[in-house]
Amino acid sequence: MELLLIRHAEPVRIGPGEGDGPADPPLTELGHQQARRLAAWLEAETIDHVVVSPLLRARETAAPLLERLARPPEIDDLLTEYDARADHYLPVEELRETRDERWTAMVEGRWEDFGGEEPTSFRARVIPRIDAIATAHAGERVAVVCHGGVINVFLADVLGIDRLLWFDPSYTSVSRTKVSRDGIRSLMTLNETGHLQGVRS
Repeated sequence: MELLLIRHAEPVRIGPGEGDGPADPPLTELGHQQARRLAAWLEAETIDHVVVSPLLRARETAAPLLERLARPPEIDDLLTEYDARADHYLPVEELRETRDERWTAMVEGRWEDFGGEEPTSFRARVIPRIDAIATAHAGERVAVVCHGGVINVFLADVLGIDRLLWFDPSYTSVSRTKVSRDGIRSLMTLNETGHLQGVRS
């Protein structure tokens, strides 16, 4: 079977103290454009099933694809991001460019410092769940619309990489993994973004 691991499109920034409770931002207008381009990109492929994180940015990203496929998603709570309980959402690129202390904590795996999930718990939640999706859909092509951290830790496990966050998935990027019936996983492509050519950033 083939897994298409898709990062959500660009979400709205929510700063600390700007919202009530855990931050769950919608997409920006650019994000909606990215999601539409993703749907058009994948329309020619046979996609048998779509699994989506319950967070709003993932559901809004999946919506155009689901509309084209004329099918409902499987919403999976186990695919939420490690920072889903944080009261803010700051884009990774902003944290990196400003050298925010949250960026250092993120890279070093100190996710609890900014309201995130403990890394060992996160990996123990995500990796078996994606493996279970693959097992349940043998011989099919499944799109999993989720988050950068989810994609990082799963593909790190596929490749035998110890680092938690080892690459930066672009918004609506597609990374493909083949999974054989005996559970052998192989990375086919990483961070496909051809559908975003000509999209302003």
